[in-house]
Amino acid sequence: MSRRVVQGPAQPNAGELCALFEVITISFAFFFGLAVRQIGLPPLVGFLAAGFAINVFGPSLGLPEYTGETLDHVAHLGVLMLLFTVGLKLKLEQIAQPQVVGGALLHFAISVAVFMPGLKLFMGLDWNTALLLAIALSFSSTVLAAKLLETKRELGAFHGRTAIGILIVQDIIALVVLAIWSGQTPNIWALLIFAVPLLRPVLHWLLDFAGHDELLVLMGMMLSLVIGGMGFEAMGLSSEIGALVMGVLLSTHTRAKELGQSLWSLKEVFLVGFFLQIGLTGLPDWGAMVFAVAVGIALALKGALFFALLIAFKLRARSAFLSALSLTAYSEFGLIVAAGVLPEYLVPLAIAVSISFVISAPLNRFAHPLFERYEETLRRHERDTIHPDEQPKEIGDANVLIFGMGRTGSAAYRQIEKEGMKPLGLDADTYTAKAHQEAGRNVLFADAEDTNFWRSCELGQIKAAILAMDDLEAKLIAARSLRQRGFTGPIVAHALHESHQEQIREAGADHTHLTMNQAGISLAEQTAEALNAG
Repeated sequence: MSRRVVQGPAQPNAGELCALFEVITISFAFFFGLAVRQIGLPPLVGFLAAGFAINVFGPSLGLPEYTGETLDHVAHLGVLMLLFTVGLKLKLEQIAQPQVVGGALLHFAISVAVFMPGLKLFMGLDWNTALLLAIALSFSSTVLAAKLLETKRELGAFHGRTAIGILIVQDIIALVVLAIWSGQTPNIWALLIFAVPLLRPVLHWLLDFAGHDELLVLMGMMLSLVIGGMGFEAMGLSSEIGALVMGVLLSTHTRAKELGQSLWSLKEVFLVGFFLQIGLTGLPDWGAMVFAVAVGIALALKGALFFALLIAFKLRARSAFLSALSLTAYSEFGLIVAAGVLPEYLVPLAIAVSISFVISAPLNRFAHPLFERYEETLRRHERDTIHPDEQPKEIGDANVLIFGMGRTGSAAYRQIEKEGMKPLGLDADTYTAKAHQEAGRNVLFADAEDTNFWRSCELGQIKAAILAMDDLEAKLIAARSLRQRGFTGPIVAHALHESHQEQIREAGADHTHLTMNQAGISLAEQTAEALNAG
């Protein structure tokens, strides 16, 4: 007599679960990111929404249980690579600036002093819990600020460097808080941190030896994830600080920018995981939502305090405003602190961080128009002193202005000199301007997007202008401002994409050159000359 074996429903195997993980996370991230872009918000806001949507609908779609853990790991890799690339653009003297150290420490102290009694009074918390929550809320988001500044190509600008320097000081404070309250202390191997600067010559040699292909990408990953990340963790130190330090050690190398660019796409993909995993932290109840909305309203005070402190440290209103706006968001490091010492407040803090991202991202997108609209009011708060971000009012006997002194601008500067003219280079990166000055070139710090520069600058004998900046918006503002000042000479700009050419011409430029197209034409001309010579 035969027996029929009754089998239950087939269980998905590991491969099917993996496929579900990829289908759900990638699809949700793409379509939510695409949707918010259509209403003028940056995609990262959509990624945050996608994370909460995955949290709600993922289980019913068969999302694997390990999704949160996997995304957390991917997010961690993205943060490490982001901090590594930030370090590549960082100069150590940037952190030692009074407005950076003083601004960060004073903002931290005042924020904690304001938040702590308020949290205790309105939430009925004990002093220790109120203190830790206040500390978590005092930090600003390194990931969001770096991402927004990088997107606008303002990491090297004075206000961008100021904001990043403050964030680094805050991150160090966060690590100290974790070490004190979690009871974790660095081990004996942490003494090796003092030998890290000795690695600089070796790392520079490796970068020279790595070439320009996939080995360059692997080197960046090894330094940020292995040596900086796992290496510092093995010493009982922060992997985030380790990745940043590795970047700083290479920041003086001539190929630091190339290394950062080689990691760009990989870093961007990993950072999607960071925004998704915030939503997977948990779903909020009404108490968490009330808390998040309340601290979201308090976000305005956070930005205003940064603005007031930076003005007190003699920055001009524009730099103070743009830096403060970059810092007006609650921090992912607050979540790290909460995960370590306040796990019961992780979800409310995650919602608060998400709300702050939704508020801060569009504000930063329109940062320059916002300043122009309220410039008169904001400038009333400036101190009547010489500011560290002061820009030139006179440009001497130069007759050609070159905006942006990167590779393209530097090449234009050299050629203009060969033609017997007198160029003046202008760059929004104080360190780039200083490096050119030390090399004997006539280069000054100036930001083409700053209305104060255009209001005070005398064009004098200028006969032509070259727009060599990479950022499209900066080129458009420079061209319009030159024409508004009555400049009638030729304005020549380079363009990275064909779609940008018409916009630059409409803004006032006379000639635009497609960079890659012109490179191809030059190659063809040299080839023809070589053939004719033969």
